[in-house]
Amino acid sequence: MSNALLSINNLNVSFYSDAKRSTALHNINIEVKKGETVAVVGESGSGKSITSLSVLQLLPSPPAEFESGEIVLNSNNESVDLLHANNKIIRTIRGKKIAMIFQEPMTSLNPVITCGKQVMEAILTHQTISKQTAKTKTIELFKQVQLPNPELIFNRYPHEISGGQKQRVMIAMAMSCEPELLICDEPTTALDVTVQKNILELINHLKQQNNMSVIFISHDLSVVAEIADRIIVMYKGEIVEENIAKEIFINPQHAYTKALLQCRPNKHLKGERLPVVSDFLGEENSDHKLPVINYRKSENNNSQTILSVKNVKVYFPANKNFFGKPQSFIKAVDDVSFEVKEGETIGLVGESGCGKSTLGRTILRLIDATEGSIIYKNNNLIKADNATLKALRKDMQLIFQDPYSSLNPRTKIGEAIEEPLLVHNIFTSAKTRKEKVIEWLEKVNLRADFYNRYPHEFSGGQRQRIVIARALIMQPSFVICDESVAALDVSMQAQILNLLNDLKNEIGFANIFISHDLSVVRYISDRIIVMHKGKIEEQGNAEDVYNNPQKAYTKKLIESIPKIKF
Repeated sequence: MSNALLSINNLNVSFYSDAKRSTALHNINIEVKKGETVAVVGESGSGKSITSLSVLQLLPSPPAEFESGEIVLNSNNESVDLLHANNKIIRTIRGKKIAMIFQEPMTSLNPVITCGKQVMEAILTHQTISKQTAKTKTIELFKQVQLPNPELIFNRYPHEISGGQKQRVMIAMAMSCEPELLICDEPTTALDVTVQKNILELINHLKQQNNMSVIFISHDLSVVAEIADRIIVMYKGEIVEENIAKEIFINPQHAYTKALLQCRPNKHLKGERLPVVSDFLGEENSDHKLPVINYRKSENNNSQTILSVKNVKVYFPANKNFFGKPQSFIKAVDDVSFEVKEGETIGLVGESGCGKSTLGRTILRLIDATEGSIIYKNNNLIKADNATLKALRKDMQLIFQDPYSSLNPRTKIGEAIEEPLLVHNIFTSAKTRKEKVIEWLEKVNLRADFYNRYPHEFSGGQRQRIVIARALIMQPSFVICDESVAALDVSMQAQILNLLNDLKNEIGFANIFISHDLSVVRYISDRIIVMHKGKIEEQGNAEDVYNNPQKAYTKKLIESIPKIKF
């Protein structure tokens, strides 16, 4: 019997749809030893999540079909081939011997059951104990994963807690039966860097405390550098490289691995074009030379101020009395002032809940300010009437965080991009408008024949390009990007950042780039504004703030950025 806790041998998985076969996994071989953390790294579509779902038999069949291979769990001197085990055996293993933390805790948690009861359900399924004992154990688990006020969160529903707290609830649920193997499927994607660091430290602590094995799935090599003993790199359903973590970082062999290491913006200076995966593939045996573009520098000292935000406050009522009068307020934005000059990029950073997205929406009058003034090209937007706002809005655009939810699923993407032209009566001819849309599809590196396709037919990165085209087809002077690369793979993130830089050079718009990732903001911004609890904590030149932060909060954000220490 193998000394590995889990052995995946010659696994081949295909999907069948309309009599068409597509191979998802090809000849996958992975071993995980007791107490070891194995990171599986690759972009969306590489097969890493399909591999993890195969272990717990969570792939729907059909359309999935396991064409060959075995997945062997060696536990308590017994070996079980999970691929060929019946449902009864699989149910005893799921949650008890092998647990999983899913990528999206909001979609994995039941919205109509409290957090505490969901964890209790997992405990009672696998352990013969009373409900009171299960409740006590759940609260202890909440303390163990460092949730604030565990007794309160026990009775809260998933929508009532933050993303980082939901992820901790998922970890508590996964740890509730002390599994031998924990599978983490992108558990930190789109989380704030400080929350991400806490989650990584927590997983590592629980692993050591319980002598547990971990399979950690990610698209970001700098994240797994913090936690992995061994790294497996996957590309298009195949394993292209495998080695101990140190060797992967010091001496990567495959071009794809080199690409993943080079795509992160923290490895590049502002003005240096970010490499993407396609730059590296086919060059396994040569040293890759990074392409460089000298982006136009913003002469901000001589530029006119395009936007002036003065003493802006946005308060939301928290509690109301019997007569509906607010008794207390949530100060989402609290006395914020700054200026944006023509052609300048301002990076707006901070953790979730700091008020950065609320501020962005307030600037565009999608949320009403409580106090203050927002002057755009000599117009006070807070006092502007609807006609004035409509005229100004074609010059002020927003690129949303989630492109899928900001596109109408029933509207073809060509029509979605064309809609702003219709609203603002730009071009009287339908033919001219369509030609303009096709021109912009090609500008964002999409094909003209995509015009008649629907949003669900595109990848996340392609949808992000679509919403960029829709925002910039108006040739605006001012654009707000709200977490527009937060959930993208590192290579796709690099493509979008390159695209934004290219289009900014062409159009010359001013830009507020909202993000929780200081390394991305440092790369793309001229100046950085750091927000914390609704206030501006620190602001200054991008390089100065990043390399020499003055405030403790900014230092904490920078220290939380995953770093490759080898």
